[in-house]
Amino acid sequence: MTGTLVIVGAGRVGRALGRRLRELGWKIGAVVTRSEPSARKAVRSIGAGRAHARLTRDILATQVILITTPDRVLAEIAAELARIGAEELQGKVVLQTSGAVSSRALDPLKNCGAAVGSMHPLQSFSGVGIPPLEGKVFAIEGDPAAVRVARRIARSLGACPVSIDGSSKPLYHAAGAMAAGSVLALVESSTRMLVAVGMKRRLAVRALLPLTRQVLENFERLGPRSAWTGPLSRGDFAVVGEHFAALKHFPEEFARAYEAVNHLAARVLAHNSQEMFDALERVSSRRYAKAKSSGGHA
Repeated sequence: MTGTLVIVGAGRVGRALGRRLRELGWKIGAVVTRSEPSARKAVRSIGAGRAHARLTRDILATQVILITTPDRVLAEIAAELARIGAEELQGKVVLQTSGAVSSRALDPLKNCGAAVGSMHPLQSFSGVGIPPLEGKVFAIEGDPAAVRVARRIARSLGACPVSIDGSSKPLYHAAGAMAAGSVLALVESSTRMLVAVGMKRRLAVRALLPLTRQVLENFERLGPRSAWTGPLSRGDFAVVGEHFAALKHFPEEFARAYEAVNHLAARVLAHNSQEMFDALERVSSRRYAKAKSSGGHA
């Protein structure tokens, strides 16, 4: 089942969703961005739509309004739409795609009689090409009528709609951020460490990515504890101490992150978290004692 919608804020997410929905038979009406050139570019990328550089009454011609702007301007967009649309919003469906902000951000539109909701694809959008959305989770919440439309959109994309409570969205989004952005920071840090031992960057990436992928595949197939690898998983705290000694030649964030991740692993992966915390504390004590005696930094 398809329909007609307008897209407000056609950046990476808006262009990708618009393109896929257009390919699946959805009709795209107005495409709104902050400038005429970017709106025309978005229309070209989507392959349909009418370019607009600002919010106008034209967007009220369709039943579904999809807002894909950054979180920081959601309230501003909702207020402006309410001012423009007023009673014409009665019965329309307005969805936003924020991962961290609930549909409450659209309350000005709800007060005008629109059904509001949020629909967040748990997927990274690089802006280069259209990522596959089949099988991906779409977190959905809001008014019943908006939820029904969001589910329809997600299913038409081959995605998996999952209902969550709006108040839980910050925690939901934090989980995604840790699994994506934080993992990227760790892999990039590891890449720089291999470059420091003499590897070319391309070779360092080539060495690390299969290792990371294998652990994630084991996690999916065997579960977290069976997939856990490395000296900490074996209780080899002497090696952990050597790691800290090696990291003293890097910016302090490297050692601090390594220490924090070790403690997090102890909490979520170890059979006896407290025992591992105690062992890590002894490693840290020796580390700081050596740093103090040498007059350096831990």
